[in-house]
Amino acid sequence: MLLTRRGVLGLGLGAVAAAVLASCTPAPQWVTPTGAAVSGTEKNRGGTGRVTTVDLTAPTTLDLAGTAAATWAFGGIPAPVIRLTAGDTLKATVRNQLDADTSVHWHGLALRNDMDGVPPVTQAPIAPGGQFAYEFVTPHPGTYWFHPHVGPQLDHGLYGALIIDDPDEKVTWDDEWVLILDDWLDGVTATPDQVLTDLSKGMGDMGGMGDMFMRMGNLLMGATSDLLGGDAGDVYYPHYLINGKPKADPAQFTGTPGARVRIRVINAGSDTAFRFAIGGHTLTITHTDGFPVDPVEVDSVLIGMGERYDLQVTLDDGVFPVVADAEGKQDRAFALVRTAAGTAPASDVPVAELGTGRVGTAAGLSATASVTLHQASPDRVVHLALTGGMEAYDWGINGRRFDMNDPLRDAHAVSMGERVQLRIRNDTEMWHPFHLHGHTYQHANGGPRKDTSIILPGQTLTVDFDADNPGQWVAHCHNIYHAETGMTTVLGYQS
Repeated sequence: MLLTRRGVLGLGLGAVAAAVLASCTPAPQWVTPTGAAVSGTEKNRGGTGRVTTVDLTAPTTLDLAGTAAATWAFGGIPAPVIRLTAGDTLKATVRNQLDADTSVHWHGLALRNDMDGVPPVTQAPIAPGGQFAYEFVTPHPGTYWFHPHVGPQLDHGLYGALIIDDPDEKVTWDDEWVLILDDWLDGVTATPDQVLTDLSKGMGDMGGMGDMFMRMGNLLMGATSDLLGGDAGDVYYPHYLINGKPKADPAQFTGTPGARVRIRVINAGSDTAFRFAIGGHTLTITHTDGFPVDPVEVDSVLIGMGERYDLQVTLDDGVFPVVADAEGKQDRAFALVRTAAGTAPASDVPVAELGTGRVGTAAGLSATASVTLHQASPDRVVHLALTGGMEAYDWGINGRRFDMNDPLRDAHAVSMGERVQLRIRNDTEMWHPFHLHGHTYQHANGGPRKDTSIILPGQTLTVDFDADNPGQWVAHCHNIYHAETGMTTVLGYQS
């Protein structure tokens, strides 16, 4: 650090002393993803010794109600469900037949750091024609999923469900369905890379035009939602899907009247929150992001990008609409539940459950006693401010945009064994689904255990987690376009 005499006089002695002290503070020595701390933690997990082996290969073509859309999906939209039991080892070989680098991130799992799939933080990207073998013990049961962590590739459809069963869970349902919600444009109106290019130019000063609901090329203006505190999203999608099916060719789920069904709902969208409901039915929330909550009855559930909710429902007699309203975007994903013969409702049928006040959100949930963190004062508090806006499209954290070429530049240090509190303040005019890799935190005041949470404009989310999984962990907005333009940071363990 160079200080001139004039600079010293201008700073004052106290400021100079602080500056010199800061300049002498050594940079943190980070735990590396391939270091002994990571492999040692994995070894201590033990596991059942059972191994599930899968291959994931891209690309493919998606049939959208008779229209073919070339995309990059892992053999289908969604990819076949990967399922194993907690403690089992997953061996997944990813073969990259794309013309671009890729990776796979196992969303929500507190897995070993070098298997987290985040180039360049935890691994080198998988080059075209190359492959990568992911291998890790699955530590916790729950509803999880997988997707790339390179550019906006998630919006190509490279995703699937990962279900980790609890060997000790008492089965109280007759059937189980996995539903993945998505917003779709790839191969229809644009590619995700084109959308990212358009957004990166910034929206400028719209002079009030932002209040008008209208499409401008690949962008959507005036999509607003009271539930989301204003701007609901900014990308135009011609389709919204449930299990890869548009509303013109809806997915169908069959059952018998009176049957109890567990529904695992995953939002794999890139720019869309969905409000999920089944016409004529009440839903009971039992889990969120894989962890159990005290059951709550609702009519619909608000699900941000990256979130998962497990629901139970008792089926009625007839044919019923399954609706995932694209919140604020005046469109919906649509499917059918059929328990009897009858005429299927139209995709635009009014659904009374979407008009009631019983909307399930994380704010109304509490973790069950079995997964509640033990009481402890935080050893470390980390402040994260979500910053930026649509005008310049300069999304960031603490006023800085993530530098992919220098990922540890603004990393936040934690240490093994600490109780860490994150205070995440949304200083923007738009909502953000915030996601932390490698850990499950608990919302303050006994709230749910989660890894992805909606933070509304002007609000602060306070969460706690135990630093028990060493490595370098990304934390970011799960609006993929916000993350890719800067709303990302790293929490790094000190060695």
